[in-house]
Amino acid sequence: MNNKMTIYEAVGGDAGIRTIVEAFYPKVQAHPLLGPLFPEDITPVMDKQTLFLTQFFGGPMLYSEQYGHPMMRARHMPFPINRERALAWLDCMRQALEEVGMSTELREAVLDRLSGPAFHFINTEEEDD
Repeated sequence: MNNKMTIYEAVGGDAGIRTIVEAFYPKVQAHPLLGPLFPEDITPVMDKQTLFLTQFFGGPMLYSEQYGHPMMRARHMPFPINRERALAWLDCMRQALEEVGMSTELREAVLDRLSGPAFHFINTEEEDD
């Protein structure tokens, strides 16, 4: 990935984003901490995530055009997100990026870009076990 290229371009544009999302959500659904937070019909979630990641990684502003400003922290407030869930989400993404054969350099750039929001969405303390 060169410095002038967006992550969106580096992952292959629309098709690349969709491939990542399709590899990611089965891992999320299967994860014991994350799966229960998502609806059984994951397709609308995947569609929104595709639009959001397209925009977030420097592509067309598709999410904002359809849904307005992302306001992602506010949209995630109804769900109990703690540090453990944020780390699990990032790990599912890491696995998906590996599965799609992304280079280490690009995978690290993607995960670095996503780690800020993942931790920003934390809205609850650790659960006592």
